[in-house]
Amino acid sequence: MNVGVLVSGSGTNLQAILDAGARGQLGPARVVVVVSNVAGVRALARAEAAGVPTEVLPHQQFASRQAFDEALVATLKARGVELVALAGFMRLVTPTFLNAFVERVVNIHPALLPAFPGVHAQRQALDYGARITGCTVHFVDAGVDSGPIIAQAAVPVLDGDDEAALTARILVEEHRVYPAAIRAIAEGRVSIDGRRVTLLS
Repeated sequence: MNVGVLVSGSGTNLQAILDAGARGQLGPARVVVVVSNVAGVRALARAEAAGVPTEVLPHQQFASRQAFDEALVATLKARGVELVALAGFMRLVTPTFLNAFVERVVNIHPALLPAFPGVHAQRQALDYGARITGCTVHFVDAGVDSGPIIAQAAVPVLDGDDEAALTARILVEEHRVYPAAIRAIAEGRVSIDGRRVTLLS
């Protein structure tokens, strides 16, 4: 299964996916292109170092969010992408994009959804006084972090945690769970029926 990864920043989850592929841990999944809406970000350098083709589509150059997504779809389709993984992609996708990859767009979020959706999830968990948080891999739908859940990992919130410390500890689990979820999808072990996701062993 050809995977396209969308990025906007440093790309640590991209690196985890690329590393898993290099170790043969993505099964039949392979990253065929990395696309960024921001030029010069570290994620692009990570992809290039791994020998993965990259594309840059600056969103400011498009008249509308839909026009940007149309170009994004065309770029991914031209590379034969079958599964899209969002990895720190700081753009909300439109129905134009989701309809082009039905039940084939996944994201990683640094909280145990449905708790703490949206931005600054780690800060939300600290402000709320949560004792456990974590990360979630989910299918992307038209809502904000509201799509069907594929996999989760729990992370304790420790006394004295600040946002940076909690973020770092959650990232360890993100880097483990995200490649595993991509492999499961590529191997046909993830089925979706409405909001219900079944993961076969």
